Amino acid sequence: MDTAGVEAVWRIESARIVAALTRFTGDFGLAEDAAQEAVAEALVSWPLVPPANPAGWLMATARRRAVDAIRRRTTLHDRYALLAADLAVGSAADLAVGSAVDDEIDPDRIDDDVLALMFISCHPVLSPEVRVALTLRVVGGLSSVEIARAFLVPVPTVQARITRGKKTIAAARVPFELPAAGERRERLGGVLSVLYVIFTEGSTATSGDRLLRPEVAYEAIRLARTLAALQPDEPEVHGLLALFELTAARFLARTAPDGSPILLEDQDRRRWDVAAIRRGAAALARASTRGLGPYGLQAAIAAAHASAPSVEGTDWDRIVVLYEALGRVAPSPVVELNRAVAVAMASGPAQALAIVDELIASDRLAGSHLVPTVRGELLARLGRRPEARAELELAARLCPNQRERSVLLRKAAELS
Repeated sequence: MDTAGVEAVWRIESARIVAALTRFTGDFGLAEDAAQEAVAEALVSWPLVPPANPAGWLMATARRRAVDAIRRRTTLHDRYALLAADLAVGSAADLAVGSAVDDEIDPDRIDDDVLALMFISCHPVLSPEVRVALTLRVVGGLSSVEIARAFLVPVPTVQARITRGKKTIAAARVPFELPAAGERRERLGGVLSVLYVIFTEGSTATSGDRLLRPEVAYEAIRLARTLAALQPDEPEVHGLLALFELTAARFLARTAPDGSPILLEDQDRRRWDVAAIRRGAAALARASTRGLGPYGLQAAIAAAHASAPSVEGTDWDRIVVLYEALGRVAPSPVVELNRAVAVAMASGPAQALAIVDELIASDRLAGSHLVPTVRGELLARLGRRPEARAELELAARLCPNQRERSVLLRKAAELS
C-alpha cells in the first residue's frame, strides 16, 4: 500500500482511533501523539507488508504506542495498571489484529466517542483558530501541512496551535466525556460554528489566488455528515449540512477552467450538482421539523437559489423575507448587507442603497471590501457611474483574494 493509501485509511479512521485511545488513556494529547506515531510507522511498513485489516492495524499499533508512553510516565503507574488490565484479554488479538480490535473499529459503527472528540476539539477554553486546527487534525485527520495550505498560514503556526490546544485541554482538565444533555445543546453551537468557518474558507477563500478551496469545503461536509449521524434529533445540525450541500452544489459552475470567478448570473446551471441539491433539500426538510434556526434559514436561502431557473426567475421576495427572519434570530452586518442585495433584486437599487448607507453610517463592517462592492453595484444600476467606479476600486484595494479583486477591477474598468 502506498502513501496515498495510508492517508486515505487515516482520514477515514482517525477520529475513531483518537477517540478510543482518549477513552482508554484519559489523555487527549497522548492519544493524538500515539495515533500519529502509528501513522508514521504505517508509512514505513505498509508499502512492504500491507496489512489485511489496515484500520485494525492502526488501532492496535496506536494502542501499543500509548501503553509504551504511559510506561515511561512513572507517575501514572496506576493508570497504566488499569489500562493494562483492560488490554490483557485482547493483547494477543491486538498483536495479530484479531477480532477484539476489529470490534473496536467496526467501520459501520459510529459511537459517542467520536462525538465526545468533537466537543473536546471545539471546547470553549480554546481560541477559535485553535478549535479549527484541532478539529481538522484530530477529527478530520488532516496533517499540519494540509491545514496550513488550506488556511494559507505557515506550517509551524498550525503546529503551534495544535500543541497549544492539547496543552490547554490538559491544563483545564477537560474530561473525555459527552457533556450533559443541557450543556451539550448549549455547546453544540460552538461545534457548528467551527465547521461553518472551515466550510466558508473552502467555499470563498479569504485570501490567496484561488476563489475556491473545495478540498477544505468537502472536509467540512464530511464532518457535518458525521455530526448529523451522531445528533440526528438536532435540527440545526441538519440545517448546517443542508447549507453546505446546497452551496457546494454550485462549485463546478463558479469558476472557469483558468480559475477565474463566474458570477451567479453567468453560471451554467446545468453544471450544478443535482445530487447535492437533493441531499441539501432532504437535510433542510429534517431541519424544518421544529422551526429553522440561523443555519437552517441560510440553507433555505440557498435552496431558493438552487431551485430557480435563472437569476431573473429567482423568488427574491421570499429571499428578502428569509433574510429578515435571519436578521431577527442572528443579527449581523453581513446579514443586513445580503438583505440589501436581495432587496435590490426584488424592489430596485434605490431602496437597497439606503440599507447600505445606513450600515456605513453606523460604521459596521468598516474595512471590509464587501460594503463598497455592493454599494458600487447599486450605484452602477442607478446610473451613477463615476461614484460606482470609485466604490469598486476601493473594494478591489480592500479585497485580499486575488481572484475576487480581478473581477472588481474589471467591473470598475467597464464603468470608465
